[in-house]
Amino acid sequence: MGQSSIGRQSFSSRSYTAPTMSRTISSRSVKAGGGYGAGALSVYGGGFGGGAGAGFGLGGGAGAGAGFGLGGGAGGFVPPPITAVTVNQSLLAPLNLEIDPTIQTVRTQEKEQIKTLNNRFASFIDKVRFLEQQNKMLETKWSLLQDQTTTRSNIDGMFEAYITNLRRQLDGLAVLAHKHTQEVSSSLFNFSSFRYEDEINKRAAAENEFVLLKKDVDGAYMNKVELEAKVDALQDEINFLRAVYEAELLELQGQIKDTSVIVEMDNSRNLDMDAIVAEVRAQYEDIAKNSRAEAESWYQQKVCEMQTSAGQYGDDLRNTKAEIAELNRMISRIQNEIDARVNLEAQIAEAEERGELAVKDAKLRIRDLEEALQRAKQDMARQVREYQELMNVKLALDIEIPVCEAQAVVSGGSGMDMGIIGGGMTMGSSSGAGISSRSSYSVSRSRRY
Repeated sequence: MGQSSIGRQSFSSRSYTAPTMSRTISSRSVKAGGGYGAGALSVYGGGFGGGAGAGFGLGGGAGAGAGFGLGGGAGGFVPPPITAVTVNQSLLAPLNLEIDPTIQTVRTQEKEQIKTLNNRFASFIDKVRFLEQQNKMLETKWSLLQDQTTTRSNIDGMFEAYITNLRRQLDGLAVLAHKHTQEVSSSLFNFSSFRYEDEINKRAAAENEFVLLKKDVDGAYMNKVELEAKVDALQDEINFLRAVYEAELLELQGQIKDTSVIVEMDNSRNLDMDAIVAEVRAQYEDIAKNSRAEAESWYQQKVCEMQTSAGQYGDDLRNTKAEIAELNRMISRIQNEIDARVNLEAQIAEAEERGELAVKDAKLRIRDLEEALQRAKQDMARQVREYQELMNVKLALDIEIPVCEAQAVVSGGSGMDMGIIGGGMTMGSSSGAGISSRSSYSVSRSRRY
């Protein structure tokens, strides 16, 4: 959060005290048998004061007196200055985000681990799919053999054992695949928690390169895995077919051996039993040879069909992997865009917060200035009123002074008494009247701003 600079204006406090003017108008007095008039001035902070009085007595006697005082002084009270708004400068300092030098190595290791897990997971998925295909093919073969076989055979146990073994392997691979899926998910979650916002762009570029390289490596690896799987499958198929052929051969030999032939013979002494046995043996050998040839041709046909299906499934698998890679790249790109948008929204929110704070600071300053301006206007209005009052007093005095001077001139030889009391001048007059009156007016003005 930065400090908003709105223009700082500091007012130096200055106190000015206008000279205090004090004017005292001495009263006119008339006394019987004598009179006395006096004027006095009291000045705060020092000054000069004067008073004059004149009196005459004639008959009953009359007297008048006037006094005037003027004083000034300097001094005053210094009001507190306007408090400036301060902002913590440490909030303007950029965040010191220290990057761990080993983070790149850790990230590389995590990527390699994820790559290895992905490859293992892909190989397990391929094995599971291959075993499922093998299971389906074997079940199909089993159903066909059950439909075609009319005699009881001992090969059923071999097929059942083989199918049971394949199912057990399939279950084990499914459990292992689920386990590796969980490991990959946890690794991806842990990997996502180690991201740094300032490394997003670098990570995006590195991940794009990694995706491209991984695509090539995955293609080569999948080809290798497919070829190895095909080799293993063909080897297992060969071993299985060999075992089946041997079992069928033993069965046929057992059937030939256990076949009882009823031969009607006559008592002719010219019967050649060896020829008959040889002929029967040749017939059974032909039957066995034909059966073996038919079985081999049928199994060869099935193997060709399986290879064709495997090729189609391989193409589908490659297309699916290509689509998955494309979706992964799209997910990475969208994730990068989302992260960039989140960062932009955070920056906008921070800028708005700084702007609001700056506006609040400016409003506070404006309110302080308006209050100071209002106080200055009030002081100026009060001083104008005081000035008008002083002007009114001055006009009254200007009117009264000539009257007093005229009366003094008329009185002629009346007695005059002057004295200075406490730094002021006093003039008084007396007459023989017995009535006295006194009035005084004092004005003091103090101006501070």
